[in-house]
Amino acid sequence: MRIGIPAETRPGETRVAATPETVKKLAAKHQVVVQSGAGLHAAVTDEAYAAAGATVGSADDAFAADMVLKVRAPNESERARMRPGTVVVGMLNPFDSENTAAMAGSRLTAFALEAAPRITRAQSLDVLSSQANIAGYKAVMLAANTYQRFMPMLMTAAGTVKAARVLIMGVGVAGLQAIATAKRLGAVIEASDVRPPVKEQVESLGAKFIDVPFITDEEREIAQGVGGYARPMPADWMRRQAELVHERAKLADIIITTALIPGRAAPVLIKEETVAAMKPGSVIVDMAIEQGGNCPLTELGKTVVKHGVYIIGEPNLAALVAADASALYARNVLDFLKLVFDKEDKFFIDHEDEIVRATLLCHEGANLRESLRK
Repeated sequence: MRIGIPAETRPGETRVAATPETVKKLAAKHQVVVQSGAGLHAAVTDEAYAAAGATVGSADDAFAADMVLKVRAPNESERARMRPGTVVVGMLNPFDSENTAAMAGSRLTAFALEAAPRITRAQSLDVLSSQANIAGYKAVMLAANTYQRFMPMLMTAAGTVKAARVLIMGVGVAGLQAIATAKRLGAVIEASDVRPPVKEQVESLGAKFIDVPFITDEEREIAQGVGGYARPMPADWMRRQAELVHERAKLADIIITTALIPGRAAPVLIKEETVAAMKPGSVIVDMAIEQGGNCPLTELGKTVVKHGVYIIGEPNLAALVAADASALYARNVLDFLKLVFDKEDKFFIDHEDEIVRATLLCHEGANLRESLRK
C-alpha cells in the first residue's frame, strides 16, 4: 500500500503524523511518501525520512497515496487532492458533523483516532492521552513563564520567597501531568474534579484534593463519569463547587483549567467575579479554550490581562512541544494501523473489532456517524 504523510496546513499546527522511527517500520512493508518539509517544525529533516526508507515528494504526491496519515482533519483543499476510496487516519474530530459529512461526500474512508474506546487494548493508540500529557506539562511551563515570581520557596540572604500556590481544575491526563510538573517546580498544589476516584491519584502526586460533598445519589452516580470522561453535573452541585472554587481561587497564584465534556461546550469554572477577586499578577491557563473555555474572559490564541490577572488562551499546547508530541502521536498511529492491516499486510476493515468500529467515521460514501444518530 502507498502511504502518504503530508505537512499540516492548519495555522499553528506544528506536529507531523509520522517520524523516521515509524516510517522505518511502515516502509518495511509499504511504500511511504512524505511531503518535503512536513517534519521541519518537529525537528525532522527530509534527509531523516529518506534515510528511514521514505520517498520525499510534493503535497500532491502525499495526498495521492492510498492511505493518508494526518494530525488534523483535512480541509476542503486537502480533500480535493485525495481520490475517492483514500483512507484517512488522524485526529478528525468525530463531533464535527459538517466535516464528517464532507469526507463522506468525497467518498473517503476516515478513521478518527480520538474516538477509540477507553479500554486496555486501546491504550497504546490513545492519542487524547498522549497529547493531553504533553499539553498539561506545557500549560505549567507557560504559567511559570508568565508568572512574575518564583515557583518554589526560596530562602536567601535577602529573605524568604513563598512558594507559588497552584490550583488545577479538572484532573484527567492533562491535569495529572500539570500537578506533577508544578510539583517538580516546587509549587503548593490543590486540585478539583467532579470524579471521586481521582482523589487518590491527586494525593499520590503530592497535591491536596478539593472535595465538594455529594448530597444526593444522583450527584454521586453522575460524578463517576463515562469512559474516563466527566459528565455534566446537576446545577446545585455546580453552584456549591463554584462557591468553593471562588474561595480557593482567591488564594491561588496560578490556575490551570482542563475541564472538557466530549461533544459539548466546556463548562464555565472560573467566573468573571472570581477573576476579579484573584490577586494581581495571578495567572490562568485555560486549556479548554478550543471548546469555548472554562473562563468567559479567555480569548482564543491570546494572552490578555483582565482585572490584573493574566489569562492565557493558547489553543494547541501540544503543538508547542512538536518533536515529542509528534513522536508519541506517530507511535499511536502506528499501533492503530496494526488493526487495519491483515496478515498479508493488506488493508482490511474488521467491523467486529470494537476499536476499528468506534473510530470509523465514513466509508464508501456512507456517513457512519450520521447512521448511528438515526
